[in-house]
Amino acid sequence: MHPVRELTHLLLPVACPCGEPDVRWCARCAALLAGPFSRVERGAPRLDRLDGVPPVPVWALTPYAGPVRDVVVHWKDRGRADLDRLLAPALRRAVRRLGPALGPVQSPAPVSAAHGPLAVVPVPSTGAARRARGREPVAVLARAVTGGLRDAGVPAHLVPALTRTGPGRDQVGLGARARGRNLAGSVRMTRRGARALGKRSVCILVDDVLTTGATLAAVERALEGCGHDVLGATVLAATPAPGARAAERRAMAEGVKATYGSEPESVTDLCRPVHR
Repeated sequence: MHPVRELTHLLLPVACPCGEPDVRWCARCAALLAGPFSRVERGAPRLDRLDGVPPVPVWALTPYAGPVRDVVVHWKDRGRADLDRLLAPALRRAVRRLGPALGPVQSPAPVSAAHGPLAVVPVPSTGAARRARGREPVAVLARAVTGGLRDAGVPAHLVPALTRTGPGRDQVGLGARARGRNLAGSVRMTRRGARALGKRSVCILVDDVLTTGATLAAVERALEGCGHDVLGATVLAATPAPGARAAERRAMAEGVKATYGSEPESVTDLCRPVHR
């Protein structure tokens, strides 16, 4: 190792969220974010509108489990803004591949010139979460989604149209019913958002993690209540449905054995540095 770099690592130690030392992120964690997108709305019970209309399509880059959970938690709540450089490009690449498929998606109003460019709407954080983090992490993802759509030739613009009001707490740690109650009536359109969206826009939502779907459902209701159409949503990761978790763990273990020849003794055994 270069002496200056070695001294820097001693004074300012860095590690991948999974524990691999001396790298900002490792090859294993980066590979888990390589995509492609999967449709995950069926695993989110609170997305069901119970009115005969199918849930809004949701595309996720990876399951929210294992090292991915560590990456997202460090990125959002432990000051690892440097992980923007891992997450944003991964999401942009996946959206670039998804872009050509957006036209045929079943929706109230397919993307068309009549509605102008696709509006990329980030899911808003609570004021308390924004103050604690010092920024809006989802805004980073929304910019990546906008860029990926444009890369794919889909006209798109970023519209932070919504805000959270009232005393609602952050969703982390809440169950499905509590999430719904916490969000009831708390998402509304801002004046600036109303001007940017105009009378009727086609929107795609962006969030970091899909859990029960309560947050996306609240955002969808807020937009539709103002006359706009929601084409779908993209998220970094989705919590696996209960029945899928055991199968996913088995599949991950088999994939590790196929790659490394045996099961690792620890998470760090999976890691290879790719970015210093």
